[in-house]
Amino acid sequence: MEGPTPVSALIHAATMVTAGVFLLIRCSPLLEYAPRVLVLTAIWGGITAFVSGTIGAAQNDIKKIIAYSTCSQLGYMVLACGLSLYSASLFHLLNHAFFKALLFLSAGSVIHVLSGEQDIRRMGGLAKLIPFIYICMLVASLALAGFPFLSGFYSKDFIIEAANTKF
Repeated sequence: MEGPTPVSALIHAATMVTAGVFLLIRCSPLLEYAPRVLVLTAIWGGITAFVSGTIGAAQNDIKKIIAYSTCSQLGYMVLACGLSLYSASLFHLLNHAFFKALLFLSAGSVIHVLSGEQDIRRMGGLAKLIPFIYICMLVASLALAGFPFLSGFYSKDFIIEAANTKF
């Protein structure tokens, strides 16, 4: 869905991710009585994480890249629910809301500075022009990537480690 960047920040950081994953977490007692559904949930979560991340890597629009990474992170959260790691899924959901909102708001600032330009191929050398936004985007990107000692490291790597142990 196209929209202004602050709206995208709210949709991707709060509403879109929270609704589906939170529903899975709230339905966890029912899911525990259906082990085959849990396996399917874990498989589809893993596929979603991989495919969305791959599609996002091939995009040129800054907002689409961030949106596809949201779908990829959603896959991690669904994978955690399929592995019965509901607390890890909720932890990653909360972490994701903060660093994704920071990414979208920083992207909005970059787009504003560049007079509406969203194509990353036409961006470069912005660290000197807007250093504070550069630092915000760098920290949020590192958290999203799971860089050690940032919030994404603890939530996402726990999910990956559990998936590796279980399968």
